Amino acid sequence: MFSILIANSNHISFAQTICDEMEASAKVRGTGIAKRSPEYIVQKIQEGKAVIAVTEDNEWAGFCYIETWQNEEYVANSGLIVNPKFRKSGLARMIKSKIFELSRTKYPHSKIFGLTTGLAVMKINSELGYVPVTYSELTNDEKFWKGCQSCVNFEILQSKNYKNCLCTAMLYNSKENESKNAKKENTISL
Repeated sequence: MFSILIANSNHISFAQTICDEMEASAKVRGTGIAKRSPEYIVQKIQEGKAVIAVTEDNEWAGFCYIETWQNEEYVANSGLIVNPKFRKSGLARMIKSKIFELSRTKYPHSKIFGLTTGLAVMKINSELGYVPVTYSELTNDEKFWKGCQSCVNFEILQSKNYKNCLCTAMLYNSKENESKNAKKENTISL
């Protein structure tokens, strides 16, 4: 079984393994991924902005982290990766749920978004309340888009003036979702 928890200093030793698996996984799928350094992963762990899954034997099983943009108006749940040994076990869903919960706790009024080429992640995001959106609804922070430079599809993104690419943009808007939920509750109670 897995423990899924907010990563801490005990997990820093997994940073290189996480980065290596992110890159290897993208190559196998033939998709793009913004490369991250082990130092960047360590920073996210030290900031309390990462979720890790480990086995009972303390083997690394999965990981995801939070990035904030535009003065915390936008939050990205990024870098979701599962150790190949544990794929198709539901672990990605558990990690995404935990990082989503952490994001909502740390940044309750932020819009949470993600870019993905993976159908499984799109399904998980949909279950959490994300909806597909155009890139214009995401952060316009240049630092975010600069992170895409290491992606194999960056030329496509550039040629489209950062308006679309091969990734699907998905957004969870806490204000919109709270409004929808309030309407549902009012309709049910009538």
